[in-house]
Amino acid sequence: MHAARLGHSDRLQRVRALLADGLPHSTMGIIAQANVCAVNSIVAELRYNGVPVTCQRIGDVWFYSIDPTALICCNESAPA
Repeated sequence: MHAARLGHSDRLQRVRALLADGLPHSTMGIIAQANVCAVNSIVAELRYNGVPVTCQRIGDVWFYSIDPTALICCNESAPA
């Protein structure tokens, strides 16, 4: 897999900032709010960059989030 670097990708940074609030966001919500597509690929790229994205399926909908405390443990700061 060729993953973009977090520091050079506005796309990855937008999704990371959205998910870092710790709340679950649906695939469609991420697409709409971060103006991206292929959320599963973005999540894989974020994980490759060390961002601890979690996912949970509820019915037929997938939800993604990042525990803000996990970002601090990974030497990253949660967005303001």
